[in-house]
Amino acid sequence: MAKRKRDLPDQNGLLPQVRTLPIFTASLILVQKKFYRQRAHANPFSDHSLDYPASPGAIDWSQHYPGHEGKAPEFADVGCGFGGLLIALAPQFPDTLMLGLEIRVQVSQYVHDRIQALRVTNGQDPTAYKNVSIVRANAMKFLPNYFAKHSLSSLFFLFPDPHFKSRKHKARIISPTLLAEYAYVLRPGGIVYTITDVKDLHEWMKAHLTAFPLFEPVDEETLRSEGRGNIVDAVYHSTEEGKKVENNKGDKWLACFRRIEVPRAR
Repeated sequence: MAKRKRDLPDQNGLLPQVRTLPIFTASLILVQKKFYRQRAHANPFSDHSLDYPASPGAIDWSQHYPGHEGKAPEFADVGCGFGGLLIALAPQFPDTLMLGLEIRVQVSQYVHDRIQALRVTNGQDPTAYKNVSIVRANAMKFLPNYFAKHSLSSLFFLFPDPHFKSRKHKARIISPTLLAEYAYVLRPGGIVYTITDVKDLHEWMKAHLTAFPLFEPVDEETLRSEGRGNIVDAVYHSTEEGKKVENNKGDKWLACFRRIEVPRAR
């Protein structure tokens, strides 16, 4: 099979190949990850050729979520990789719209095709996986272009690029310059979920989120007592990166934070 052509998404984040993908082809592509090879990480500061919506109101979400007209995403997986978290959570929250954001071309194409195939192969359930979608996007630059203020209830950063070198720390997805944007799109009471197998990165993310005035730490036990145990389990176990860590007997460090409302001084 030839290498897949790298088409550009439209302003709604949809790839031309996906919009016209035959049903029988989608079913076959689902298990052929070998045809979507790409580097493990991408440079978020590169000038990627992408179209972005001018604002969240300019997006026609009905193209992403058939049967969910008038609704917008509530869960966002930033750097969603091969879509493991989204696919795991979609059946558990059928009325909640979920969006993955992935900057790598081939990987985002794979997730598009995987979702398409799951919708087809679960044809006996007309709503199956129609609450999950993906856009190819650079979340470090244009997150507020996709999500309105206080529109998200869950924001995920799972096994992000650690950017080990000190001069590269500015490219880490959790950084002082980006936390204000995350607080903007996350509603009060919403949860930021982070997990990594790199202890230094875990301490970095935890320190910066703790220092930001609109987030407070929330432990795993509390989340489970609030009925979020299935989300925590998916964060630990559903991603390809998480499974690799388990296979290699590695450690995972989880840190979660709640968006809080701070009264303005009068």
